Amino acid sequence: MKYRILLAALLLTVACSQGPKHLTVLTTDDVHGAWFDSTYTGSGTRNSLLAVNYYVDSVRRADGKRNVLLLDAGDCLQGDNAAYYYNYVDTVSEHLFSRLAAYMRYDAITMGNHDCEAGPAVYRRVEKELSSHGIPFLAGNAVSDSTGMPVFQLYKVFRRGGMKVLVLGYQNPNIPAWLGKELWPDMHFESLIPLVQNDVDALRAVVKPDVTIVCAHSGTGKGDGKVLEDQALDLLQTLHGVDFVVCAHDHRQTTICRGDSTALINTGSRSSYLGMGKVEMSKEGAKKVSASLIKVDKAKADPVMRKAFQADFDAVKAFSNKEIGMLGDELLSRDAFKGRCAYMDLLHRVELDASGAQISFAAPLKINARVPAGMLCFNDLFTIYPFENQLFVLRMTGKEIKDYLEFSYGSWLAAPGSGHALAIQHKADPRYGRDSWSFVYPSYNFDSAAGLNYTVDLRKPAGSRVKISSLAGGKPFSPDAEYTVAMTSYRANGGGALLTKGAGIPKAELDSRVVGRYREIREYIKEFIEKEGVLNPASFPTPAMGDWRFVPDDKAIEKDMQLLF
Repeated sequence: MKYRILLAALLLTVACSQGPKHLTVLTTDDVHGAWFDSTYTGSGTRNSLLAVNYYVDSVRRADGKRNVLLLDAGDCLQGDNAAYYYNYVDTVSEHLFSRLAAYMRYDAITMGNHDCEAGPAVYRRVEKELSSHGIPFLAGNAVSDSTGMPVFQLYKVFRRGGMKVLVLGYQNPNIPAWLGKELWPDMHFESLIPLVQNDVDALRAVVKPDVTIVCAHSGTGKGDGKVLEDQALDLLQTLHGVDFVVCAHDHRQTTICRGDSTALINTGSRSSYLGMGKVEMSKEGAKKVSASLIKVDKAKADPVMRKAFQADFDAVKAFSNKEIGMLGDELLSRDAFKGRCAYMDLLHRVELDASGAQISFAAPLKINARVPAGMLCFNDLFTIYPFENQLFVLRMTGKEIKDYLEFSYGSWLAAPGSGHALAIQHKADPRYGRDSWSFVYPSYNFDSAAGLNYTVDLRKPAGSRVKISSLAGGKPFSPDAEYTVAMTSYRANGGGALLTKGAGIPKAELDSRVVGRYREIREYIKEFIEKEGVLNPASFPTPAMGDWRFVPDDKAIEKDMQLLF
């Protein structure tokens, strides 16, 4: 902790005014590249930072810009064509996000797990550019393996609203469960508990702030201390000397106040809400803290800001509309939930062809995406495959493969006799913007397999549903034999726990199981489409893909699909 205290000593030049004081803290998180209000292939309007800026400017005019602090809790560099373009295509210009953050006068940005997923070349570039604008890229729990010191800036001190404000920022500590070490070399990520309290205590002793804000790319969670990736409510319930916990990651719109002293703010995702915290301090020093969410009207995009970045939008639009091939019939991701379908056949076919593996695992990465028949352009690839996952191949035994699939369908399907075939609930799901029926568990973990012939029995309980009859070509499938299995880098590193809890492979053993690391899966999909020229869903299957289906076909799944969609 000594090095952090020494750094703090350099920042104690902030004087505070007397009398009543007022501070407004504005927050965003999980923007995921939702920067422009227009789509790249049509005329639709959507949520964007352009609209967020309208509200930010309005608050600054109303409250006074010297009384407003603007923060972001991470996941800025992934999720949209524009982010992809400036991450990997135009690597010469200053990154668009860095320029947007400077234009909007963000005061600090916290690093998210998807920012780390973009790779060191991207996040180090953005870190340097943000720093040139006076904006820190915070991740105080990303600690160097070799020096024991933070790899990124931990905190910054501001003077706003006549008060000294200490802002600390933290990355999600669960990154090793999702991303390979090559994306975070020479570092590790410490749990936010007890690290944050220790940092707060040490820095408050030196900085002596009037207001302390912890900005963490961590989900709200349940406050039970059991989930490493969702520690925000744990922080809210246990932290002392902190006024705001600004959190992110789980895409849930939440504000929670602990009396008048501490508030939690989570704005959801994709520029849909703006968080607003308020601090009122009397001249005697008594403080009152409150928090709320502002629903962003997507139609109120800032026209001046739009004009300032029009050339960037045009560049991304031109890139997005590059033609790559034809699609003979539409693809629907929701078809994946009721059995084998063309959308999943495409993903499996690409994984098998690109890797040469015997078996592939894949899941639908969007709950209700549609790619219409006709000319395919680069933009469609983001609908088919929205993430920058790499393709990995692992060694697995037949027993591990079956246990893996049992675990997947255990989350996917309801218990027999429950009245449903799919594991669904009548509950709003802010992760996907659904306000009625939704899946109990994340559907991006509903893996199916290719390279096998198997059935999944809806009548049987979890753990005994999958019956594998053979490999795709008809050769025997043995629980004792070893096979090569293609999957995403997210899954290969333990994401979704299908390998660890499902197949029973220890986390520490996963890296030794890897026999192949390949490029991003989206790139292989692009190359497959270009090679095919005209893509017909009926042509996706090959003898190597095998077949699977639910049994019996009693229409129960179709009834649940009607509730969901």
